[in-house]
Amino acid sequence: MNVWVIGNGESRRNFALNQIKDHTIGCNAVHRDYSCTEFVAVDRRMVNEILRNEATQGRSVWTRPDWTKEYSLPRIKTLPDPPFTGTLKADIPFHWNSGPYAVLLATAYNPRQIHLLGFDLYHTNNKVNNLYKDTENYNRSDTRPVPPDFWIYQLKKIFNYFNRIDFIQHQQSDWQIPTEWKDIKNLTISYDIV
Repeated sequence: MNVWVIGNGESRRNFALNQIKDHTIGCNAVHRDYSCTEFVAVDRRMVNEILRNEATQGRSVWTRPDWTKEYSLPRIKTLPDPPFTGTLKADIPFHWNSGPYAVLLATAYNPRQIHLLGFDLYHTNNKVNNLYKDTENYNRSDTRPVPPDFWIYQLKKIFNYFNRIDFIQHQQSDWQIPTEWKDIKNLTISYDIV
């Protein structure tokens, strides 16, 4: 089994999601364009948006433990705690975003490979890099980008902890791998997005 985790970085703009035949975990607003096998959202507004979309009916929506109590729906699931600890702010589960949580969730299926799509990490013009900017529940396009430090750190911990899984990051040819990831043996960068 392989799992695809679909983020919302602009690199996936022209990627045909319907070509994916494996299990898919979508982050946040990807539900607007593609009905993944299941979804992850750590923002309550986004959880509510996913629940309103008729195309997602019957699909699990994973969110923070504190928020699952607010919903009496069996399809609302509690995200797993990270299997590692640490002393940094980035180690605290509340400081995990949907992307790292979705990758962590993908590991629970014990797949051979986990594909990351739309995990751009960086901005391209000192503005937010998200396909859904300027839409409901997202920042405006002129907003400063979120620093990627936590994502880079958290994903590296996942890659290293689950070192028997091959992680494949799909990107455009000009994307630069974070320096912190260069020594990760079970991570491959596939420059297959045009």
